[in-house]
Amino acid sequence: MGCSPRGLWPALLALVLAVRLRASGAQQSATVANPVPGGNPDLLPHFLVEPEDVYIVKNKPVTLTCKASPATQIYFKCNGEWVHQGDHITEHSTEKGSGLPMMEVRINISRQQVEKVFGLEEYWCQCVAWSSSGTTKSQKAYVRIAYLRKNFEQEPLAKEVSLEQGIVLPCRPPEGIPPAEVEWLRNEDLVDPSLDPNVYVTREHSLVVRQARLADTANYTCVAKNIVARRRSSSAAVTVYVNGGWSTWTEWSACSATCGRGWQKRSRSCTNPAPLNGGSFCEGQSGQKTACASLCPVDGGWTEWSKWSACALDCTRWRSRECSEPPPRNGGEDCQGADLDTRNCTSDLCIHTASGPEDVALYVGLIAVAVCLVLLLLVLILVYCRKKEGLDSDVADSSILTSGFQPVSIKPTKADNSHLLTIQPDLSTTTTTYQGTLCPRQESSGPKFQLTNGHLLSPLGSGRHTLHHSSPASEAEDFVARLSTQNYFRSLPRGTSNMAYGTFNFLGGRLMIPNTGISLLIPPDAIPRGKIYEIYLTLHKQEDVRLPLAGCQTLLSPIISCGPPGVLLTRPVILSMDHCGEPSPENWSLRLKKQSCEGTWEDVLHLGEESPAHLYYCQLEARACHVFTEQLGRFALVGEALSSAAAKRLKLLLFAPTACTSLEYTIRVYCLHDTHDALKEVIQLEKQMGGQLIEEPRVLHFKDSYHNLRLSIHDVPSSLWKSKLLVSYQEIPFYHIWNGGAQQFLHCTFTLERFSPSTTDLACKIWIWQVEGDGQSFNVNFNINKDTRFAELLAPDNEGGVPALVGPSAFKIPFLIRQKIISSLDPPCGRGADWRTLAQKLHLDSHLGFFASKASPTAMILNLWEARHFPHGNLSQLAAAVADLGKQDTALFMVSEAEC
Repeated sequence: MGCSPRGLWPALLALVLAVRLRASGAQQSATVANPVPGGNPDLLPHFLVEPEDVYIVKNKPVTLTCKASPATQIYFKCNGEWVHQGDHITEHSTEKGSGLPMMEVRINISRQQVEKVFGLEEYWCQCVAWSSSGTTKSQKAYVRIAYLRKNFEQEPLAKEVSLEQGIVLPCRPPEGIPPAEVEWLRNEDLVDPSLDPNVYVTREHSLVVRQARLADTANYTCVAKNIVARRRSSSAAVTVYVNGGWSTWTEWSACSATCGRGWQKRSRSCTNPAPLNGGSFCEGQSGQKTACASLCPVDGGWTEWSKWSACALDCTRWRSRECSEPPPRNGGEDCQGADLDTRNCTSDLCIHTASGPEDVALYVGLIAVAVCLVLLLLVLILVYCRKKEGLDSDVADSSILTSGFQPVSIKPTKADNSHLLTIQPDLSTTTTTYQGTLCPRQESSGPKFQLTNGHLLSPLGSGRHTLHHSSPASEAEDFVARLSTQNYFRSLPRGTSNMAYGTFNFLGGRLMIPNTGISLLIPPDAIPRGKIYEIYLTLHKQEDVRLPLAGCQTLLSPIISCGPPGVLLTRPVILSMDHCGEPSPENWSLRLKKQSCEGTWEDVLHLGEESPAHLYYCQLEARACHVFTEQLGRFALVGEALSSAAAKRLKLLLFAPTACTSLEYTIRVYCLHDTHDALKEVIQLEKQMGGQLIEEPRVLHFKDSYHNLRLSIHDVPSSLWKSKLLVSYQEIPFYHIWNGGAQQFLHCTFTLERFSPSTTDLACKIWIWQVEGDGQSFNVNFNINKDTRFAELLAPDNEGGVPALVGPSAFKIPFLIRQKIISSLDPPCGRGADWRTLAQKLHLDSHLGFFASKASPTAMILNLWEARHFPHGNLSQLAAAVADLGKQDTALFMVSEAEC
């Protein structure tokens, strides 16, 4: 078959160019022109249409198109191979205006062609156009098989979030070509971030809600789509809940009793806000009840009529009565009727006769008796004044208040009458015992003590009278057995280590349980004159007494009994005890609870809301509280947290055996209330177990944050020791510590094992911390066989060691000096030198209302000073305060009430 040279030339030229292109390996993605030497560059082919990237969807072939001018030939080349000429669809035309030849070429690419090279490289095609001046290559067009997998790489999960909390819903769409686009549906409605500024979608396709609203509670679906398919993730339910919040307390209701003891109530509701969508209900009490007391009106009552008088000159006789059984008080009505009754003594017939000699003698005798009685009364007044002047020469002199006080020396009674030691001489009658100076009597004839050089309010010296209850154990057991026969006392301990008792009269005294911080001060005249009481003070173990706690309440003090209940007291006694709270009005609501004889616990005092009319009053300090009460019984201090910042003090103690005879060695970590009684109990327990303190105790502030307490051990020398703990830390649940009910102290044990018996040195770290709260770290470094350097830290504080002190010996202020201060400062003074100024100087001015409600405000101040400063009180502080009052007016203690 022949062909003309003109028709053969383009084919030969294309073949030569193809060989050259393949040899050179040139593969440009953009249009490339190759002019023929000597050819006209303006006549090189240029592409009007170039092939573009396409995707094969399912099994449908795709078409690639090229169009160039001037062009005599156009061929496609795919993946470096020329496409067969028969697969080209060619159209020839002429370009309008220039008349140059123009060609358009199309080819179809099937899925099988692409899959043939799939995995080796991407499938691509380009056009090559020829003209007489040279060749031009088009850009490469890539052909890809489109798909979209079914399974999401990550789907959104359901969430429960609180109001205004952020929400993040992640979504990673299925793999696909082209990459899938993502959109979000909220309850099948499209989420458009451009319309809602609270919502946006990240580059990783996660949906973010900046602050959750109630309207954001919905089912969210992530949708991925491309040209192949549209996929939906599983729906994620998002619930926006609202935790309940308490409304403000209502006002206290009126007292339920118009007179006598009653109750007041107040309430709050969980509506600020109300819980929604499963939000937690408010924690704590919705109602509170407190005791109230109002004085009952007492109507007056008549006494019996007196006897009729003798018949008077006007022929009448009379009798009278008084409205005093009882007298009207507290708004009660007066007696109805007349208080004087007269009658005619002769039935309207009265005969007056002259007085005979017998009547004259009677009148003279009556006058003589009256004169004798007046003279006797004058003699008694003179004797009393002389004795008072003799006593006041030493006691009432104002130099006492600026020079020095010394206690009165009282001789103890004989040993064979030890049971009468509690009955002290009446200091108001035996004035002759205290004539002379106020210094203790000295047996030696040494020089006299100069009052001008002495300390004001000197402490009691050798003359102190102390009652030591060192009777046999049988006596103590008999005392407890007598109390235990009554129902109320059946929970009293059978031993006496946590108990003190004594016999007291009007002179008062003090009971205390050594090394516990617990004491009972019985002021003078608290017990009525003529009465003798046997009083006890008891510390209870918490597992022996059930104290129900509600809501967020927690026990802050030991449970203490003083009694017997029901005894008559004419003045408040002061019960002192430790507590482990960090008191602050904004964080705590503190209440004093008292157990009735029926066994129920009642709130008898809400600290911070005391009133002078209450039967109880409390002086709260950083580590202790002092309770004024005229009713003995069982008491405990309970706190209710008002915020998560409320904290209890925990004492942290590390104990270990004093000797190690095996390879195992244990370290016990105690977490107990920071009170003296809890420390005493742990020390007694460890002494029985043979333990020793291995580090200085620390204090941890445990907050009401619902987070547990964690304990862990670190940096144990791995070459000498190994820890047998299977977990990284131990944990004590929050409520075990916060409730403080059945267990006063808790402990965890770390067990270590040494590789050799010769290893005696142990170094490690122990961490104790509340999750997201306070923590402490112990650096343990000691010798397990001979290191006892922390033993002195366990020595109990010396509280005198005597459980009972009776009479003046129980007080640091001498009795006569106390009486003089009271009589001088109780009357109000225009110069300002009275009990109010003393309270301010002692920083007790916040209790002025309570002091003023008592018969003797000064006595209340001095009693509180005695309770707060025993046994190591600084008398110089009180002396300075009294001396300052004396300086304000040098004649202060010598003027009368009228002059003041």
